[in-house]
Amino acid sequence: MERKEFLTLIGAAATSIALFDCIGCSKSSENTGITGPADVNFTLDLTAPANAPLLTIGGALAKNGILVACTSSGSYIAVQQSCTHESFSLIYHVSAQLFLCNKHGAAFNENGVIANPPATKNLTVYNTKLTGTSLSVYS
Repeated sequence: MERKEFLTLIGAAATSIALFDCIGCSKSSENTGITGPADVNFTLDLTAPANAPLLTIGGALAKNGILVACTSSGSYIAVQQSCTHESFSLIYHVSAQLFLCNKHGAAFNENGVIANPPATKNLTVYNTKLTGTSLSVYS
């Protein structure tokens, strides 16, 4: 194979991969409307080592498909763990007060409302209630 043919083949392959990746972000996949778990009801013991991230401003943890985070004001918020765009895991960014999806750049505010596409559906948001050192998360 000559160099020119090889470069043409590589270019075509790269274009195909890029096109395939973009197809995954098409309108049809954006409108899948991935929702969070239903009938949520669990309690986190904030004295347990596994839940220690929630004792720090900006700390977050995932449990039962829910992402629970400690906001800049020290209150707790809970949203579905997966992005509504294509179900990739979210992270909480306390200084921006956003839930972010690193895969395609979607962002949601602390109320679960879309702050940046490609997501087209808001996050499912759950109730939280702190009683002593027990944090309840429920639908």
